[in-house]
Amino acid sequence: MSDTRPIGVFDSGLGGLTVARAVMEVLPNESVVYFGDTARFPYGPRPLDETRTFAVEIARYLVGREAKIVVIACNTATAAALPDVTAAVDVPVIGVIEPAVRAAIKATRRCRVGMIGTDATVASGSYERVLRRLDPGGEIELVAQACPQFVEFVERGDTTSPELLRLADSYLTLLRVADIDTLILGCTHYPLLRAAIRSVVGDDVAIVSSAEETAVAVYETLRHGDALRADPSPPHHAFESSGDTARFATLLTLFSRPEFHDVRAGVRP
Repeated sequence: MSDTRPIGVFDSGLGGLTVARAVMEVLPNESVVYFGDTARFPYGPRPLDETRTFAVEIARYLVGREAKIVVIACNTATAAALPDVTAAVDVPVIGVIEPAVRAAIKATRRCRVGMIGTDATVASGSYERVLRRLDPGGEIELVAQACPQFVEFVERGDTTSPELLRLADSYLTLLRVADIDTLILGCTHYPLLRAAIRSVVGDDVAIVSSAEETAVAVYETLRHGDALRADPSPPHHAFESSGDTARFATLLTLFSRPEFHDVRAGVRP
């Protein structure tokens, strides 16, 4: 049986493209519809209740676009709304936090893990809760650090400037002092800053992104649900945003492979 419905992916902005790209690499036969809520970006400073409302609204919109699974490609929205989104739609829902924690547990050598994220993600304690569940013996120590301005740099297409490097050095000082051996990029924007982050933390620290692990979780969910696409025709990808058309299209081209089919902006979920 072939389920030709698309995989729905959403984020507060463009960072979730890292997850969408991983999904397309792991599942090259699947269609993807991506929604970036750029008109209401960023989610990090917003109250969790507001983020929860946005996430449920967008998930319902994607299901209305016939998505067979919804991927919350945003750590802030996953922390705020995963149970609510799961309850609100009648398709499977995948968040990005648990896949990242599982990957960090595999990667750490000395049980000293750092996590960087938005203010809201760090304040929510979501990574700590998932780690306690997956590491009930409490062997792994997690040190979290908020890096709120990183998202702003990514959204304006700046991944290499001296200002960014100075900011990275300032944000990551605590984690260097904590002597971590593994770092979770707890925001889907942050993989686009991997080079800058690596230059600060050094080559000995394993850097974990949730994108690849999340894509594997999507594959497993669709496989077990007999919902993989078997159609031999090429998949159709759509990229939508709630904000400015020109800006979205420009940054999409910068941060994603040029294989998309439709780009629409000014979309309201």
